[in-house]
Amino acid sequence: MLAHTKIISTKRNPFLSPFQPHLPPSSLFTIITVTVNDNIFLIAGTVTFIIGFTGCVGALRENTCLLAAYAIFLALLLLMEMTAGVLGFIFKDWIKSQATGGFQAFIIHYREDPDQQNLIDWIQEDWLQCCGIEGPKDWDRNNYFNCSSSDIGSREACGVPFSCCKRKPNVTKLSRTSSVAMTLGNLATRDQVLDRSTVSKSVAGLICFFQNFEVAKVIYEKGCVQAGEEWMERNLLPIASGAVVTAFAQILGICFAQNLRADIFAQKAKWH
Repeated sequence: MLAHTKIISTKRNPFLSPFQPHLPPSSLFTIITVTVNDNIFLIAGTVTFIIGFTGCVGALRENTCLLAAYAIFLALLLLMEMTAGVLGFIFKDWIKSQATGGFQAFIIHYREDPDQQNLIDWIQEDWLQCCGIEGPKDWDRNNYFNCSSSDIGSREACGVPFSCCKRKPNVTKLSRTSSVAMTLGNLATRDQVLDRSTVSKSVAGLICFFQNFEVAKVIYEKGCVQAGEEWMERNLLPIASGAVVTAFAQILGICFAQNLRADIFAQKAKWH
């Protein structure tokens, strides 16, 4: 039901440009994305419920079987987290390539799924403050922002999404109601100085105007892959501290469960 509803809503995507109604969404890509997202949430919710249920009910009812299951689940979760951390460090280049490929797919299907669109906009505008994979030129892979779209009258041709635009000091967030594209004349001028006003009107209104500005002053030139790596380096200590605290809490839970089981067995031994 969730997947069916999501696909219907994607076909009626309000963010699609009215200048390119003939560009059909990729139904297979949407179905796969929806299925993966739903499965992730279902698995995470199920695991959380099982661990919480066994620990809570086991402690309240002094059930040694549930307490043992709780300790085992926490131990397995801790082991998987440690394994994921080690493998992530060993295969960091493979993870980078996979992230690059996934972001590229998101760019290609940017206008076809509102959820993916919001995710990319959040990554580019709020989290990493970047644009594209390696830079703004990557948005030429999207049919709506490709320069060839200008032949059919698209105002988004040779442009980038609004989330690539740098905010003004007195602006907290760019309008998400606008059909978001910043026209830069043509692809070759994305790395050059803009001579004239370079932002076109969107469906809902005008995002901004700049004249005689360099591209670096109005959009983020850094790619999201590089920005993500720099973010990891800057926040390595908080990330490592969070991992250590999480592992310590899980070990503490295992110890408490085992101590409670030992106390229950000791009390039962007195009865016999």
